[in-house]
Amino acid sequence: MSELDDAHWMREALAQAQAALQAGEVPVGAVLVRGGREIASGRNAPIAGHDPTAHAEMQALRAAARQLGNYRLDGCTLYVTLEPCAMCSGAMLHARVPRVVYGAADPKTGAAGSVVNLFAEPLLNHQTQVAGGVLAEECGALLSDFFRARRRSQRAQQLAAHPLRQDALRTPDHAFANLPDYPWAPHYVSDLPALAGLRLHYLDEGPRDATRSWLLLHGCAGWSYEYRHLLSALAGAGERVLAPDLIGFGKSDKPKKAATHNPAWHRQVLLELVDRLDLRQVVLVAQAGGWEALALNAAGRFVGELLLHAPEAHGPAFDAPFPDAGHRAGPRACAHWGEGAGTRLTPLRALTERCVLDDAQSARTVAERAMEYFSL
Repeated sequence: MSELDDAHWMREALAQAQAALQAGEVPVGAVLVRGGREIASGRNAPIAGHDPTAHAEMQALRAAARQLGNYRLDGCTLYVTLEPCAMCSGAMLHARVPRVVYGAADPKTGAAGSVVNLFAEPLLNHQTQVAGGVLAEECGALLSDFFRARRRSQRAQQLAAHPLRQDALRTPDHAFANLPDYPWAPHYVSDLPALAGLRLHYLDEGPRDATRSWLLLHGCAGWSYEYRHLLSALAGAGERVLAPDLIGFGKSDKPKKAATHNPAWHRQVLLELVDRLDLRQVVLVAQAGGWEALALNAAGRFVGELLLHAPEAHGPAFDAPFPDAGHRAGPRACAHWGEGAGTRLTPLRALTERCVLDDAQSARTVAERAMEYFSL
């Protein structure tokens, strides 16, 4: 096949990808050619068919095998707009497809060289010739536009589910893009009575049926991101970990007036969140005192308190939630809450540790000490 032939057939595959797009599927298309003639075509259809194997290449392979009356597809070239995954690559190898041509590379699941190269595996009894990058820009643009539109739709649905109050601000999602060591899925809640419609963000990691839970409360200069290493260490050890952003911080809504914020209200929000998620055997982790009233009103849910002496969080990641001064009402109010020192309100077991939260090893060390100290 010449480069002109490859471009021609890739455009036919792009037409199939467009058909997948119109059907609401991820836009990937494929055609299978032998002797200069199209034998079969296929487009992504996992959603419509409730079939995880219904990739464009699989659809084309099945149609071609029926057309030729043979599961061996000797002499054929398969054109696909996206680098094949391991499943589709394996099917092509079983079908003895001698040549595969793809458009855009897939750095996440591509099995033709991006992640692995099954086609060149010398231990397999068949090798397939691969050509990549044909009309790569057009193929990639179709996919990029699709996923961009889907993200916009998801954000719109999120906003509709958690409308923004007129007296509050919400940091745009792009401010939090590409943060290192922060891979966890966001959770949001806005229907707790104390929230009165404000949207609160939290992380909830580890097994839901864990024997013990940890409630990580950030400091006045931080948000849930500062606990990323401690959260990872605890969840990795099989603990359930809840790391909320207080209202006015992180990804949570930010009321514009500092007077909105007071410790008693924040405690009530957290109490309702703990009740909603039914956390039990909870260790409270904080960087300042004054949170013990949570345990006093939590019907025996808390079993201990880990008080951390940690350097104040700083750096671009901690500025991200606050693109301008209007977003900083929460931190301004928090700075005047004080340390809350005084008579303890609960008989909680207590452990005090020094920790550099930005250092993964320091966080792991504190996690190990705390899990041993608060063993049940």
